[in-house]
Amino acid sequence: MPPSPDAAPAPSADAAPRASRAAHGAPRGAKRGRPGYDQATVLRIAVEAFTEFGYDATSMGMLAERLGISKSAIYHHVPSKVEILRLALDSALAPLEAVFDAAGSGSERPAVERLREAVAGTLRVLFSRQDSVTLLLRLRGNSEVELAAMQRRRGLDRRAAELVAQAQAQGSVRSDLDARTVGRTLFGTVNSLVEWYRPGGPVSEAEAERTIVAMLFDGLVPR
Repeated sequence: MPPSPDAAPAPSADAAPRASRAAHGAPRGAKRGRPGYDQATVLRIAVEAFTEFGYDATSMGMLAERLGISKSAIYHHVPSKVEILRLALDSALAPLEAVFDAAGSGSERPAVERLREAVAGTLRVLFSRQDSVTLLLRLRGNSEVELAAMQRRRGLDRRAAELVAQAQAQGSVRSDLDARTVGRTLFGTVNSLVEWYRPGGPVSEAEAERTIVAMLFDGLVPR
């Protein structure tokens, strides 16, 4: 049967190799179609740049160069650099807040159990959102978006201290220690994971979680 007048022309002999080269050259997570990226991919690459160079030092031109697209194509997905920052920080803060929401529910459960769950849940967020959490932890408060994110982070610190205080009141955590300091120490240790943990490295996520939770709650001295 002859081709329809509206049919697309047959691909040239080197069309498949060109398509293969394009697919291998596209960043992980990119989707086909104009401009070739989805918002999640733009956000991921932007967070990597913000973490490497700092938010203020990263221009939209730098992001466009990393993405291999024009600045106008970036605006197809996000209206501004500050909106990229807001989305990136929310991608870290929202799941962290959800962890504490879950730990705060069911108050009939022992507080130390809920505190342990909050630590383990926070570790899992760090594993899945390491770049975004790293960006959050390195904020300097140079913009309204950063200040708002830091305020939300301080809210997490307060909730951690509340869990510690509840566990102290129930006699499952030493009461001679300041609850705020204990909370900061616990989650400071958790947050240090962004400095040394590397996905695919010699320590698995499960082993890192097991070690940190055991060390924080059971100590290092064998019983």
